[in-house]
Amino acid sequence: MFNIDEASKKSKEAMDAMMKNYSEITKGFQSIATEATDYSKKSFQDMASYVEALTSVKSAEAAFELQSSYLKSSYESFVAEATKIGEMYAELAKTLYKPYEAPFSRALTPVATAA
Repeated sequence: MFNIDEASKKSKEAMDAMMKNYSEITKGFQSIATEATDYSKKSFQDMASYVEALTSVKSAEAAFELQSSYLKSSYESFVAEATKIGEMYAELAKTLYKPYEAPFSRALTPVATAA
């Protein structure tokens, strides 16, 4: 027999879980956006400092060394930031998958035991 109170309770639980997950996903996207914005600001400031230092260089050798140093640090900074943001996206994917983990495992259990 269909129990309206039980169905209402299950519906409320599902809605609460969905809203909690949505909140976590939103926080994840916000933290990724904040991290990207902070990196962009830092990168721009580093470039401005580099250009300022480049304008005061007296020799071509010093300019070449300054440019090499800037490019190396810029590349290392980019790789570190890309790795960090990649890890943040991986964590976000885990958060996205979390609500579906239990139903999938329940659905696949009969398949695994049959094999």
